[in-house]
Amino acid sequence: MHHRCINLRLPTHGGLYAWKLEHEGREIRVRVRGQLTFNTVDPILAAAMDGHGIGHVPKELAARAIAEGRLEAVLEAWSPPFTCYFLYYPHRRQSSPAFSILVDALSQK
Repeated sequence: MHHRCINLRLPTHGGLYAWKLEHEGREIRVRVRGQLTFNTVDPILAAAMDGHGIGHVPKELAARAIAEGRLEAVLEAWSPPFTCYFLYYPHRRQSSPAFSILVDALSQK
């Protein structure tokens, strides 16, 4: 709470994204403070590598920078593995039957 953090604002979330942390079955959501806010994770990663603060991004996205020593992972005990899918697509009122089948199949996993 006392560090410079880099925020994420998702248009579909309505407001700043609360960081989801979990440890030993206990889940908390933390609203962090910082001067930087972006609407995608790529600039968050870049800002963190440039030393502007702590960013909350998927570990897979930061893995190379961590391996190269450009970033350091923090709160690893509070960061469970990512276990779900996110599907981003243009809004269409009438999607194709094939697309609807794909969405249904992914939602069953």
